[in-house]
Amino acid sequence: MIPQPSLLVTLVALVDRLPEPPPPKRGRGRPKTSPDRLFLKALVLMIVRRLHTVHELLTVLDQPTAEMAQLRGLLTLPDGRYPTRRTWERRLAALPETLPTQIGCLGRQLVARLQPWAACGRAVAVDSTLLRAKGGAWHKKDREAGVVPHTSIDTAAHWTKSGWRGWVYGWKLHLVTTVAAVWLPLAAELTPANEADNEVATRLLPELPAEVRFVLGDRHYNAPNIRVRCDQADRILVASRHGGYPRQGDGVAVRRVFHKRRSTAIENFNEQFKGIFDAHGPVPTRGLAATQRFALGAVLV
Repeated sequence: MIPQPSLLVTLVALVDRLPEPPPPKRGRGRPKTSPDRLFLKALVLMIVRRLHTVHELLTVLDQPTAEMAQLRGLLTLPDGRYPTRRTWERRLAALPETLPTQIGCLGRQLVARLQPWAACGRAVAVDSTLLRAKGGAWHKKDREAGVVPHTSIDTAAHWTKSGWRGWVYGWKLHLVTTVAAVWLPLAAELTPANEADNEVATRLLPELPAEVRFVLGDRHYNAPNIRVRCDQADRILVASRHGGYPRQGDGVAVRRVFHKRRSTAIENFNEQFKGIFDAHGPVPTRGLAATQRFALGAVLV
């Protein structure tokens, strides 16, 4: 009897149906002989099975089960060979560079197929959510002195202050999602926690579908560079203003409706993301590239 594919096998196989972003310009060095899709499939397996190193990935793939036999078949090169451990390490380390483009490409396709704005305004919500670094915190006095007091500290992470959580040492996951009945991630990037939200947002906005009309954000996005980008794309930025409450002036009631819609979409998406992928605590990875692979891979999944 031929075993039916499991949900994991189905998810990995779906990678072959994802839209492909335009290929980057070829750099120097040997041309790639293994397709990028193969390593994107491996990333889906790693995210679903909570695998964070190449050693863990290859150990799980070696298990003598029908499911792993099917997955090994999906992760085989076109000529029948299996990538070497060094190839896995090198290509999975480079994968985070292409994930923001892949997420944007898939987001645009999902919008075209699902039509989330058919019954509502064409709005997106932009925000960042904090992820705590694995291990200890690198305090300011030690950082300035160039002293790393403990080997558990991830020196690639950084500090930021949250109005809700206070000072946090770690990372920021920057996201843009649809504001509609379904919350689709349209753009994403992971940075150290000290990078400004409005600066990263300028790299996210070009990934959005052309039909987006409203960009909804909190006061961190009420910045000239964001307004310029929105004006250039014929979009309206609706962002919270600095100052105390209650707000005064024209348009307060309308902006209040926009802000409630933004909060419902992006904050619920962030909480679902953290709940599904165990991101309420410290991330399971160390280093920028590995943490980008985990967080952006989870967004893609």
